Amino acid sequence: MPPGPAPNCHRCRHFYVTWEPATPRGCRAFGFKSQALPSVVVERESGVPCRQFEEKPPVSGRGEHPR
Repeated sequence: MPPGPAPNCHRCRHFYVTWEPATPRGCRAFGFKSQALPSVVVERESGVPCRQFEEKPPVSGRGEHPR
């Protein structure tokens, strides 16, 4: 099976913004912060796409996924 596109970290429940200029993006599942999107770092370092991706639940009151 060919690899698909990397997961969109902005839609993952483990992704967070650190507000640190040197490492503005973080992944709670893997426990690291980075300059690049965590899914890119995971694939670059391990050779496989991120397997910890979990879709965020919809924002209540809007009935759709946040953009």
